[in-house]
Amino acid sequence: MQKRKLGKRKVEVSALGLGCMGMSMNYGAVPDKKDMIAFIRTAVDRGVTLFDTAEAYGPFTNEELVGEALAPVRDRVVIATKFAFSYGPNGERLGLNSQPAHIKHAVNGSLKRLKVEAIDLLYQHRVDPNVPIEDVAGTVKDLIHAGKVKHFGLSEVGAKTIRRAHAVQPVAAIQNEYSLWARDSEAEVLPTCEELGIGFVPWSPLGQGFLTGKVDATMTFEPTDVRSRFPRFTPEARKANLAMVDLLTQIAARKKATPAQIALAWLLAQNPWIVPIPGTRKLERLDENLGAAAITLTADDLREIESAASKITVHGPRGTGREQYM
Repeated sequence: MQKRKLGKRKVEVSALGLGCMGMSMNYGAVPDKKDMIAFIRTAVDRGVTLFDTAEAYGPFTNEELVGEALAPVRDRVVIATKFAFSYGPNGERLGLNSQPAHIKHAVNGSLKRLKVEAIDLLYQHRVDPNVPIEDVAGTVKDLIHAGKVKHFGLSEVGAKTIRRAHAVQPVAAIQNEYSLWARDSEAEVLPTCEELGIGFVPWSPLGQGFLTGKVDATMTFEPTDVRSRFPRFTPEARKANLAMVDLLTQIAARKKATPAQIALAWLLAQNPWIVPIPGTRKLERLDENLGAAAITLTADDLREIESAASKITVHGPRGTGREQYM
């Protein structure tokens, strides 16, 4: 597996990481924990070194899963997790909370669940409008000095907030949704990352599975599948958005690849400090995704994709339902 470095902080990771959220929530029935532990360890054997989780996934159960799976190979991997919310006694989410005392409390919980002495990359999962980002960055800076955190990241965030946070504590990575059908980070966030030397980790790089070509307008989703609530996944939107999949399929046929591999290769070709984290629970999909790192898209290929994609109107707001970052 090829390696990449996340910006000036030089956090070295595999060119493709693994998003672990779907192993605990959001995509229908939750798989057996033992199966997912074995799966994560297989990903390590395949060369994956960046694993993404969050206290919100479950909540809490995904961190426990990732921690148990990676404990035997701790020295070979980079574990990223996130804070942002308060929870009730039954694990119900109560709302955003990035108050300094709560961040410290959340980090202590994550350290225990992940079975680590320090969190490699700690993201603020969502911006809290009630807490100045300078206070958040300052708190993470204190945690870094205390040896509990190694690097600071932000998720679903805009350029102005990145700059304000970076002035207090250098930011190692930004994790925003980014793919061929979710490109709003290109206007300001990616140029800011390049200017400041910050890595970029696209979440949902395969458009919640849509860009794989395995989702069509007739598919039905379980109530526990988050896509059942996304405007971009209504039958009408899916039918209209198949134009993007058709484009990927055409390129894939020429490259002897799959649409998913072309979607990931396109992201990898955008900048050398971009590290997508596609999520999957199936070994054949893991191998398919990792194969994208071996695909070279030429300048002509990229121009062709850009030209064709610019003529496609994506229907429905992106995954979170938000089009503007804070």
